Amino acid sequence: MNFSDLVRVSIVSITCALSAAMAPAADDYKPGPDSQPQPGVPKGEVLKFTFDNSRIFPGTTRDYWVYVPAQYDPAKPACVYVGQDGVQYNAPVVFDNLITKKEMPVTIGVFIMHGKVKATGDGALDRFNRSFEYDGLGDAYARFVLDEIFPDVEKRTTSDGRPVRLPKSGNDRAIGGASSGAICAFTAAWERPDAFNRVFSAVGTYVGLRGGDRYPTLIRKFDPKPIRVFLQDGSNDLNIYAGDWWMANQTMQRALTFAGYEVNHVWGEGGHNGKHATAVFPDAMRWLWKDWPAPVKAGVSSNATLQAILVPGETWQLVAEGFKSTTGPTANAKGEVFFNGPPTGAPTSQLHKIALDGKVSVIVADSKRGDGQAFGPDGRLYVVASATEQILAYDVEGKATVIADGLKGNDLIVRHDGLIYVTESGSEAKPSKVWLIKPGGQKRAVDTGLRFANGITLSPDQSLLYVDDYRSHWVYSYQIAADGSLKFKQRYFWLHCPDTGDDSSADGMTTDRDGRLYVTTRMGIQVCDQAGRVNAILPTPNGRVSAVCFGGENNDTLFATCGDKVFKRKLKVKGTQPWAAPLKPVKPRL
Repeated sequence: MNFSDLVRVSIVSITCALSAAMAPAADDYKPGPDSQPQPGVPKGEVLKFTFDNSRIFPGTTRDYWVYVPAQYDPAKPACVYVGQDGVQYNAPVVFDNLITKKEMPVTIGVFIMHGKVKATGDGALDRFNRSFEYDGLGDAYARFVLDEIFPDVEKRTTSDGRPVRLPKSGNDRAIGGASSGAICAFTAAWERPDAFNRVFSAVGTYVGLRGGDRYPTLIRKFDPKPIRVFLQDGSNDLNIYAGDWWMANQTMQRALTFAGYEVNHVWGEGGHNGKHATAVFPDAMRWLWKDWPAPVKAGVSSNATLQAILVPGETWQLVAEGFKSTTGPTANAKGEVFFNGPPTGAPTSQLHKIALDGKVSVIVADSKRGDGQAFGPDGRLYVVASATEQILAYDVEGKATVIADGLKGNDLIVRHDGLIYVTESGSEAKPSKVWLIKPGGQKRAVDTGLRFANGITLSPDQSLLYVDDYRSHWVYSYQIAADGSLKFKQRYFWLHCPDTGDDSSADGMTTDRDGRLYVTTRMGIQVCDQAGRVNAILPTPNGRVSAVCFGGENNDTLFATCGDKVFKRKLKVKGTQPWAAPLKPVKPRL
């Protein structure tokens, strides 16, 4: 063999060695003893049922299975684990073993197959609902489990006649799945942390199939939720048109860690299958149920904006309830908060006051379907009266003065110099407008062209007007000219939209003294920096919010009108009041 042949052979040998070293490891994960039937361990019962009466996913039919452990006593409702795609991971055997060793609580398993709409005949295909039900964001699947499957389960009995009773607390419920079933499980907990606090995710599909790739960003921005998450994935998972599963799962783990969640993970070298997940499932269950019945708690996020505005330990507090709807919160110089809303059963909308001691009283018995409102520098309360298409100003005695007529307004703001800006949402026949009303009552439209002009407020220095568009994901910014007109209109603040809607449904807004803008949307209160970016999102307890304002004695409490209720939350920051002197905030980081 000459030198050239030797070199050639050496290169081939090195290449083969490198190829062998770089080749994927055998996907040969094996289940351990906890996944195998063990002598002397009582066996639970697995029951099979069919569900074909869904209102949430109409027309679908599916099988589901219920595992009832031998130790189950109907007098003591058990915990529950909900699994997608039917029974996986040898779960009934694992539960038998771990329950017997007291390494997890007595737990009922509900294993649900994805739905399908049966074909109309032999010449047609079924409609397969798996991706629709599992990959999509929003609360539909959580509602399906809670409002349809769980009640159906509780109609059942075991073979020996024991009724099946499920727990009501999210702390007693876990949910899990693989691939699309994994993101489905996470979404159920994310949307309903009151209902599910523990998540098992195997080879999770947190990629761009139906918006799941948004989760790492949302997790970093949202006020943390009480969810414990176990992640599993392998380096040879899918890498296709929708994304890279391996990288997406690591991104999820980093986002959850950043946001302060209890998160555990096991990474391997497997592909998009259940082998590794089956092997680690017993350990995942031990970890998810560790310390039970101690509750899973929300962590502390590393998000700088959340840290800057939230007071540790302070949560939302109920202020008032029992209304058809609530809107228009605004505060006077004392910090008392006023809002509009018809109480349940009342024929008219009323103007209510929340005193500093928390007592709620009626100030005006008929506010003429009052909507947005704001105090002015003269101490009067300016209100959009929808029923009479007027702008009214109420004095301290509750006497109203007409400021402007013929204006079907939505929301308004009053500047320190008495300039009033009003949004008019409009209709197909009448375009949406922004109006300027000067002292004396002269009014003129200063902008048109928004789809649905809604919430309105001022920057802390009162040089900029902010108007949100309910039917888009934008808040517009205008510079206010010396004569009160608007210039340099810009789609400036970019908002998140829910997967279940085509717009943000942006509504009431307010600002704090550091220049942050608080926008009420379908996804909660989105907190934007001065550069127009959403830095944080604060969900409300009932998932609804129409408007916000700062109030309280120190002007450091955020009040939110949330459908039939009003909530408040004490913050570290103080709000601005447009009727007061302008404030120049610090320059933002760009």
